[in-house]
Amino acid sequence: MSAASNHAESAARSGPRFRSILLICAANTARSVMAEHLLTRELGRRGRRHQVRVRSAGIAPYARDGALISLDTRMTLRDIGIELGEEATSTDLKRHPELLAEADLVIAMTAQQARELRERFQVTGAHAVHTLREFAGEAGDIDDPFEQGDLAFAQCRREIERLLPRLVERLFASD
Repeated sequence: MSAASNHAESAARSGPRFRSILLICAANTARSVMAEHLLTRELGRRGRRHQVRVRSAGIAPYARDGALISLDTRMTLRDIGIELGEEATSTDLKRHPELLAEADLVIAMTAQQARELRERFQVTGAHAVHTLREFAGEAGDIDDPFEQGDLAFAQCRREIERLLPRLVERLFASD
């Protein structure tokens, strides 16, 4: 085998299993936004930021394009050096179905959201849909910190941070 084909085979093995990830929660103002920015940072730390496209959106009937990201979300991310700015807004998946069409992996914050996504958006077997905990090898949901104060938001952020290294490892696993 030539050196060039060895290099190409090695590069193919080291690439991600999923190239576009869509993170979803109810309104896209807290959990999925945190997960999007934390995952982007984790990929960057590993030198893999440009190998995976990461987006987020809300799927609840009350999700709205342009809703402000919660102040608690911005503050808990700022605490660890991620600045969103006051102009950061949410994305409503109903208005942007192309995000789902482009994603080859969808990560929901709860099992209920995963079910709603499959039902309301007629997700087919072509899309891998998991909860964050499930994809990281655990059971359970990421609870919504909405209206629970800054400590709940920080705890939610830490839980997402704890799970993301395992998610990234699975993205690049060769199984």
